[in-house]
Amino acid sequence: MVVKVLFVCLGNICRSPAAEAIFLHKLEEKGLLDKFEVDSAGTGDWHVGRKADSRMRKAASLRGIDIASIARQISLDDFNSFDLILAMDNSNLSDITSLSKQLNSSFKAKIQPLLLYLRNSNILEVPDPYYGGEKGFDSVLDLLEQAIEGLINDINND
Repeated sequence: MVVKVLFVCLGNICRSPAAEAIFLHKLEEKGLLDKFEVDSAGTGDWHVGRKADSRMRKAASLRGIDIASIARQISLDDFNSFDLILAMDNSNLSDITSLSKQLNSSFKAKIQPLLLYLRNSNILEVPDPYYGGEKGFDSVLDLLEQAIEGLINDINND
């Protein structure tokens, strides 16, 4: 069975494409790529069709992670196409939940905050590094790597 995971942030150019790339990188390292389908999206449409932020791509590249995704906006179809929709922060979670109500019926996806999978931490949201300095991108990558390790462990133990 293939598990389908969608990572979602605001514009799909920083946090969610980084989460997608880290997840794919870790799956490849563990020989699990064939067990997953992975994508990312934004709640807004401002950056649709664009590559991820160059600062995030550079920071990830220094860790050996290639962010190749192209920004897109989450759609109603995603709620039945994916098993798990993971939000980067509470605002994204609220926007995703509101959008899901337009379906007027049950749907397949489980909607959760990504940092639910972060072990031994009380951090609840992945901060948006877009308006911060260079260090913000590294901090976000650290958080994402830790949370995604927890996510993989949880999925493999189910």
